[in-house]
Amino acid sequence: MKLEWLNSGREIKRKSLKLDTLIKLRWLAIAGQFAAVIIVHFGLEFKLNLAGTLLIISLSACLNTVLRFKYPLNYRVDENSATSLLSYDVLQLASLLYLTGGLQNPFASLFLAPVLISATILSPKNTQILGILTLMSTSFLAFWHEPLPWMAHSELALPSTYVAGVWFSIILSLAFIGLYAWRLSEEARQLTDALAATEFVLAREQHISVLDGLAAAAAHQLGTPLATIALIANELDHSLAKGSQHKDDVITLKQQASRCREILGNIASLGDETTGPLDTLTLEHLIEEVSAPHRSFGIIISVICAGKGDVPVSTRNPGILYGLGNLIENALDFAKSTIVVLANWNEHEVRVVIRDDGPGFAREVLSRLGDPYVTTRRLKTESVKERSRGGLGLGLFIAKTLLERSGARFEIQNANPPDQGAVVTIIWSRAGYETGSKIYGYVNM
Repeated sequence: MKLEWLNSGREIKRKSLKLDTLIKLRWLAIAGQFAAVIIVHFGLEFKLNLAGTLLIISLSACLNTVLRFKYPLNYRVDENSATSLLSYDVLQLASLLYLTGGLQNPFASLFLAPVLISATILSPKNTQILGILTLMSTSFLAFWHEPLPWMAHSELALPSTYVAGVWFSIILSLAFIGLYAWRLSEEARQLTDALAATEFVLAREQHISVLDGLAAAAAHQLGTPLATIALIANELDHSLAKGSQHKDDVITLKQQASRCREILGNIASLGDETTGPLDTLTLEHLIEEVSAPHRSFGIIISVICAGKGDVPVSTRNPGILYGLGNLIENALDFAKSTIVVLANWNEHEVRVVIRDDGPGFAREVLSRLGDPYVTTRRLKTESVKERSRGGLGLGLFIAKTLLERSGARFEIQNANPPDQGAVVTIIWSRAGYETGSKIYGYVNM
């Protein structure tokens, strides 16, 4: 069995950088800068603009202090914010170098640090922006800067050829190290994403395999008691007089027992059915087929089918039939009076929307719906009887997985106020729906 991860238009986002990491790196830079200034001025007794350099270093310390108190330790910055903070580091270093000799200062190589950090965590676009800022800063310092701190009564003036060499080496190092670091980080990110996608697929397939075994066991275990119930119901039906007040109840009991056996048979036979040359359904007929078994429970099920062009036609897919039927059944459990099933289509996509007027999905689990063992709805009341209706979320998990296998994209949300209820939207590409192509999500091949 081959598993393939297909692009669904939802790329895995890059992990943002913890602000605490940038703050700690800046404290390290501040400590190094302060130590260098003190050693040069007081240890070596070189002439230095002490007030200016300490002021620039103090600004970085103030910025770090503000960030530390304003944001929690686990706060993560987005790419633009991280780029802004690293840009500040470039400009702060450029200001210090301006007061201490420009590119003649051996600490000019520290320009590589912000770009290296950016190459490992940020996108190429943001790294290019930072690289251009560094290029402009080094070019400015090559021509305009204060004299290099040196011994009293003397001045060290390095030739312009040497300064040009330093400038050229910094630019080459930025390009080479930045590209090398980005490439290594990108390969690591790709490997991490691939492993995460593989683990996700395997986990879901494992859940489905377990559920297949549970379905087979349930069909086997429930077959005997259902047969006994059906037998007793038939005997009661024959023994009761036509005018008996219990006649209708016995008929209903027989119908529901038969329905239970059909459901178990459908679960056990998922994926085993073959498609004949005439075994096709229009979208209208498909919606009606999955809605019909649920119309006798006192809830109005309104089906609306409309679209542009011919009605989509697909082969009979047990996964789609079971998935849509399960979603309607879930809506039936929580609807107050009405369920609306809206099917529409155009030349590009096929869309089915299932909406009920119940209490809707609980806000705290809305983002995790579709995972197994997640209760799907908020409760109508706080009674024990109603709490038992929440379920384990397996039904929605199975429906979502089967529909995604058919190429569907799944959207789950609550109705916009003042409307009430849950809204589940299933979307196929038209070509995928009609031909069975694998457009979204992951599928078996």
